[in-house]
Amino acid sequence: MQISQIMSDQFTYIGQGDSLERAAVLMRDQDIGMLPVLEENQVVGTVTDRDIVVRGLADGLDPKTPVSGIMSRGIHSIHADADVDEAAQAMEAAQVRRLVILDRDERCVGVLSSGDIATGTREPKLAGEVLEGVSEPAG
Repeated sequence: MQISQIMSDQFTYIGQGDSLERAAVLMRDQDIGMLPVLEENQVVGTVTDRDIVVRGLADGLDPKTPVSGIMSRGIHSIHADADVDEAAQAMEAAQVRRLVILDRDERCVGVLSSGDIATGTREPKLAGEVLEGVSEPAG
């Protein structure tokens, strides 16, 4: 099964100059925990709800601070035509619960979460392996 069959292709993104507050509002309104950060149709990073709390609020940053100040610049991505098993392995290796999905022109076309794997593949064993793999302590 290809990632394109189960990924979320209706995704919300944010720009580097958008505020932490805007990111938080988008996450709340869309019930999501991660936003790709795009500039000129290219993914330049990601920001998560955890980033906002740990790198933003905990450090006393103003809610109007641009997300560029807290975003993760190294993105974890995979191409839409890759196999779901490849995505699961990539999530486990990077210990992330979400991957940015790219087309062959390196444009963001979606997001894949561990939840998408659980509900989209109907393979509880695979979903359990991903959850276990991303939850193991780094080391």
